[in-house]
Amino acid sequence: MTVQDIHPGRRSRDVTLSYLGELLFNAGFIDDKQRAEVDSLDRQQKVSARSKGRGEEEQSPFKLAVQMNLTDASGGGTRIDDFLLARLIAEEAGLHFFKIDPLKLDADLIESKISRPFARKHRMIPVAIRDGKLVVAVVNPFDVHSIDSYRTIAGQEIDLVVSAETDVMQVINEFYGFRASVTKAERDLKGGFDLGNLEQYVKLKSGAEIETSDQHIVNAVDYLLQHAYDSRASDIHVEPKREYAQIRFRIDGVLHEIQRVPKLVNLAVTSRLKTMCRMDIAEKRRPQDGRIKTDHGGKEIELRVSTLPTAFGEKVVMRIFDPEVLIRDLSGLGFYEDELRIFDEWIKRPHGIILVTGPTGSGKTVTLYSALKNLSSPEINITTIEDPIEMVWDEFNQTPVQPKIGITFATALRTILRQDPDIIMVGEIRDEETAQNAIQAALTGHLVLSTLHTNDSASSITRLLDLGIQPFLISSTLIGTMAQRLMRKICDDCKRNRPLTVEEAGMLNLQAPTGKRIIVKEGAGCNRCRNTGYFGRTGIFEILSIDNAIRDLIDRKEDFLKIKDMAVKRGMRTLRQSALRKLAEGTTSFEEVIRVTGI
Repeated sequence: MTVQDIHPGRRSRDVTLSYLGELLFNAGFIDDKQRAEVDSLDRQQKVSARSKGRGEEEQSPFKLAVQMNLTDASGGGTRIDDFLLARLIAEEAGLHFFKIDPLKLDADLIESKISRPFARKHRMIPVAIRDGKLVVAVVNPFDVHSIDSYRTIAGQEIDLVVSAETDVMQVINEFYGFRASVTKAERDLKGGFDLGNLEQYVKLKSGAEIETSDQHIVNAVDYLLQHAYDSRASDIHVEPKREYAQIRFRIDGVLHEIQRVPKLVNLAVTSRLKTMCRMDIAEKRRPQDGRIKTDHGGKEIELRVSTLPTAFGEKVVMRIFDPEVLIRDLSGLGFYEDELRIFDEWIKRPHGIILVTGPTGSGKTVTLYSALKNLSSPEINITTIEDPIEMVWDEFNQTPVQPKIGITFATALRTILRQDPDIIMVGEIRDEETAQNAIQAALTGHLVLSTLHTNDSASSITRLLDLGIQPFLISSTLIGTMAQRLMRKICDDCKRNRPLTVEEAGMLNLQAPTGKRIIVKEGAGCNRCRNTGYFGRTGIFEILSIDNAIRDLIDRKEDFLKIKDMAVKRGMRTLRQSALRKLAEGTTSFEEVIRVTGI
């Protein structure tokens, strides 16, 4: 649809906060009182705008409307965000609403058809060419003057669609940032050879090393890291494929595809990253490890970088260590009040062993670091043995495991006992020697915290027995074991009710009263949560305290099932029970309970 079709003979009109309030009121999303609040804020903004000097940018009416946190007066639970506002504007203008997918946009089209200043000023971006017409996503379809100007600049007919302001601005920032740098780098690097793809090994004698100081590559890497920090990513994966490289972020424990870059540019990006963490950029046949320390929002963030040769080149994975995420107050980890009280009592003991169990990625390190931070004081010597050091923290004495020079968990633990420690954290008990040394440390008056890779808390006792530790040593030194998992939390901005089906309730061994259904929460998906329905994670815990009844079972070498049964009888909450409690509270979803704890 063209501009003339929408606005025959009409003048341009701004989208104001008052206009958005009118749309919401007419659609039944806000009531008279809320509309009056919107109009009042609109008047305040106009007065404020007149008092501003030139060059000061006015606050977006869309952002203001969202920040007001208006309640859906229709009772439908719809969140009032800029996607809803964009849909209402599209309906008013008789246009289609268009949800922008950055992965499907053509960087060359955007760069060739519109300049960054014009796109930012008028909140518009070309998204496709269809039937010979340029499809343009706009925030304000009533800005006839700007749209006519752009049609003249573009030199072809325009079809308008309406998109959310956040989508349009994200594309503008991304395409004139990261993707612009990638595009320019690709042009500069054209003509080189792909040295990393095994299918092109015959060309190894030709070509030179890509220059890693190229400014476009530097910019692309900087944009990539900033984007990861802003997205709350815990890991960045740069994965070479046959024709391109895929960039994925792990957000709340799940991987999301973010970008695809040309294969040639990926070689330069990989070399840049290896240079930043002091790896050998010429070595492409062997895995390498390194670290990068960066700054974001006034705080230091560390990245642990690992490279791995694959069929199509070197894969790079960067683990992001944000101090605010890795070292937190224990109350922010997801403990219930009774669980926190027990765990806090454990770590206040003068000596003994505390074990935290769970698979990789279950949050064990965060729990241990947070516990050590809670215990840290000038009067206490805390020493850790890690493989590798996850997060450098100056309040701890941290020792890395280095098997090549004979520093293992066991040998380091023996040495540390001569360093007058009060509290020792052993990254993982892997073998009998480490387990024996940890037991001896506990017997000689030290508090030892460590991890094991077992599925539940009771299994950790069986694991120690399998490692050759005598039952009486376990029962006399073990304070408690705690299994944990991480579950995604439902996004508060798009949370809504949904009933469980009979089959779903059966999978959880739940039964609703006759004639009723079990209602749980789920996330509908919104801009805040990247349309996943989840935002952030919380822990679930299975805490097994070693009391006299459990000690008696350990001394008799009973299997883990009997130990677990006894612990449950004495009040232990299992991982499944903790997950179901989070589900009942509306913290997580049915799908997460099944994903994390199984069927």
